[in-house]
Amino acid sequence: MCGIVGVVRRRSTRSSPDLRALVKTLEAVAGRAQSWAGDAEVLVDIATAIVDLDAQLRGIPGIRALIGDDQSRAELSHTAQKLSSDLDGIERSLDAGTLVVASSDLEVVNSALVQAKDGAWAIHADRVRTAEAVAGLARGAGKNEIGEAALEAYASIQIALAGIDRLEVRGRDSAGLHVLIRNSGLSDKDRVDIEKGDRSDIRFGNRTIRFSGDAVGFVYKFAAEIGDLGDNACRLRHDIENDAILRQALSSDSAEAIILGHTRWASVGIISEFNTHPLDSLEITQPSKKEKPAPYVVAALNGDVDNFIELSSEKNFAFSPEITTDAKSIPVLVARNEIKGDNPQESFRAAVNTLEGSVAIGAALATAPEQLFLALRGSGQALYVGLAEDAFIIASEPYGIVEETSDYLRLDGESVSDSSRANATRGQIVVLDADQAGEISGINRYSYDGSELLLEPQEIERAEITTRDINRGSAPHFLLKEITESPASLRKTLRGRIVENAGLLEVALGDDAMPEKVRKRLASGSIRKVVIIGQGTAAVAGQ
Repeated sequence: MCGIVGVVRRRSTRSSPDLRALVKTLEAVAGRAQSWAGDAEVLVDIATAIVDLDAQLRGIPGIRALIGDDQSRAELSHTAQKLSSDLDGIERSLDAGTLVVASSDLEVVNSALVQAKDGAWAIHADRVRTAEAVAGLARGAGKNEIGEAALEAYASIQIALAGIDRLEVRGRDSAGLHVLIRNSGLSDKDRVDIEKGDRSDIRFGNRTIRFSGDAVGFVYKFAAEIGDLGDNACRLRHDIENDAILRQALSSDSAEAIILGHTRWASVGIISEFNTHPLDSLEITQPSKKEKPAPYVVAALNGDVDNFIELSSEKNFAFSPEITTDAKSIPVLVARNEIKGDNPQESFRAAVNTLEGSVAIGAALATAPEQLFLALRGSGQALYVGLAEDAFIIASEPYGIVEETSDYLRLDGESVSDSSRANATRGQIVVLDADQAGEISGINRYSYDGSELLLEPQEIERAEITTRDINRGSAPHFLLKEITESPASLRKTLRGRIVENAGLLEVALGDDAMPEKVRKRLASGSIRKVVIIGQGTAAVAGQ
């Protein structure tokens, strides 16, 4: 298991919210929560207000506002944390029976509580934390103002780093992040100086910079056989934060960036910096002066290329000897197709069609620096495209996107668009367009034979989890987190359904859970058998 992350962004046009006004609104909401006495409608209003406030703080407008007012940001974070504590107190009172709500309102209250807690958590743990992380990345050691282009690019980088952090449960022996910039602030002289320096590693190691036409790529990598959760993203962040050339590249007002990242569990190729994804298309054999330079392509792979050995022999790959991962074949194949004259989309489609096995692939091409290319084939991998404000967030699991959005498209690697040609049309290819980032219209989907697969709005799903659900907290790993949270989960499940009456506990189910008609049939004995379907703990719970 490995993890792919990516971010495709367009320019934001929404105005930044008034942070002082939001602080006052949240303080008023917190006051209502503190004095809540059990009215379901009031709690719904509180939850709705919190969710609306969180929405205003999302995206580039929210980050811009939060970075621009240190005092208001601190007050907002403090109030949100206090509100979270008060909501926890409401839950404890409900569980203890000191705060009673009507059984008919129980589900509404429980739902509103979850919504309110998710929103309050998101404000201080997602919005404020993200803004502070973006500021840290963009400013580095300096204190100068952050330009709009730099703010958007560093926001995308931060989202990708957060995604890598969360996807490390899929593998953490190495991680890499690639930033492809168009319209950069680097001059021709800068390019000459960089290409003469120590950042033009043909092996595409950490901090390599690669130029191609009007585009420039920066790659950051770290590999370690043994490490704790969070180590990889921390190392990548350090190198990005201290990269003065990256800051210079993003100093242009017109600079835009597409991000592709990966966290790896090595299966083909040793654990090393040079085998860390993303990989590039450069081969040892250089073209002659009469030939065009090889196109610049980077790609990341989940899964294994089962025919990698055959492809290596057939295609005569000329990899650096330190690079032994099968993922290297993907950008090389795409680049070779471009040399033959195929357009970027066809070059990518033809390349992934040569691969055997269950794979998920992300790729960025310098010839199409406003697009990100995805492919999924087989049942062993997954890719999700989150639709956020002015951005697409790509991840191998929903928990890699939920910090920014709950709405996503799940690619289907097993779908067949033409049953008469099942092998040729199995799997999906998606091309994401930065100009329409965040909109369904910016998702172009195809089968593996290139046939267009129209995307219907009802295919966009909504995640049932938030970052509060997947936060590891102080637990060293997620298994311990789940074990320690089990009592609270049980209490929440039983809340209002087990009540004390004259010193005895009895079941109290509302009509929504146990309709009167069913009660009567159970009492009369006309229901003679109950069939429980489940596995593992679900079967135990059912019994």
